[in-house]
Amino acid sequence: MILVTGATGFIGRALIRQLSTIGYPLRALIRPSPRTPRLPKGVAVEVAVVSLADTRGLRAAMRDVETVIHLASAENQGSRGNLLVTDIQGTKNLVEAAADAGVDRFVYLSHIGAARASAYPAFKAKGIAEETIRASKTPYTIIRSSLVYGAEDHLTNNLARMVRAAPFVFPISSGGRTVVQPVWVEDLVTCMLWSLQNEDTLNQVYEIGGSEFFTLQHLIEIIMEVTNKQRWFMPLSPITLRALTVFLEGVFPNFPISSFWLDYFAVNRTTAVDSMPRYFGLMPARFSYQINYLIRKPWYQRAWSAITQRISSPRNTS
Repeated sequence: MILVTGATGFIGRALIRQLSTIGYPLRALIRPSPRTPRLPKGVAVEVAVVSLADTRGLRAAMRDVETVIHLASAENQGSRGNLLVTDIQGTKNLVEAAADAGVDRFVYLSHIGAARASAYPAFKAKGIAEETIRASKTPYTIIRSSLVYGAEDHLTNNLARMVRAAPFVFPISSGGRTVVQPVWVEDLVTCMLWSLQNEDTLNQVYEIGGSEFFTLQHLIEIIMEVTNKQRWFMPLSPITLRALTVFLEGVFPNFPISSFWLDYFAVNRTTAVDSMPRYFGLMPARFSYQINYLIRKPWYQRAWSAITQRISSPRNTS
């Protein structure tokens, strides 16, 4: 049995789909919420509704579990997220429950740049969580990734939303030459699956990224080209851009950019280009070849798709 935290997230859904295809028995750890969990449709998976703060519930969720894959994080919740509760204390609780249950392997998805001494909250929280995992008696595999993109991501989709909504100009950090190395979600998930099947990955830390380096401006230029929306860049100082983001987060609850998100572009997040082929024997996908999902269909095609899907849904449930 494999227990997956963060299974309703962008990466979690992709992972659950691939694990199910292979035939692994799965259990998704879902935090209590009035909303229906966004698990992949048509996938056989057990559900344990447990908060990472519920130590007793976590121990019960570990029944028959051999592997834990920990993806849950508060980063994408923006100002509503609590890194201390979810990423630091939540990971500590999960690690202790896994150790008590005699789990064979603990797989953790971290960030390139994670370190306790980091000045950026997201990287600092991941660094502390890594230390907790390495200090436990449960064998672990830690995968540090660069920015992850895919059809349901929080990176390219949010940037595309901002580009479409921007009135002629797009604010960007002035003088920023920070470099990132985006990795396609399916490549990341494949590496995680491969690590489960290889004993040599026990008690190891891997850094993986895509095959290309981009600055934020270059990344946005590619997205503008794909979405056919051209905007002028408006340079802002990093402090001004962060202050503006914090303000807009408070005014608009669903604002697509968060202060945590800005941390991703605050420091270089790269590793060797050949890291994925060297560690996992996989050639990473090219960024520009995998982002056609950003192309929006005309409104009438979207309306027709919604109508046909609604008409067919009763038949599928009968």
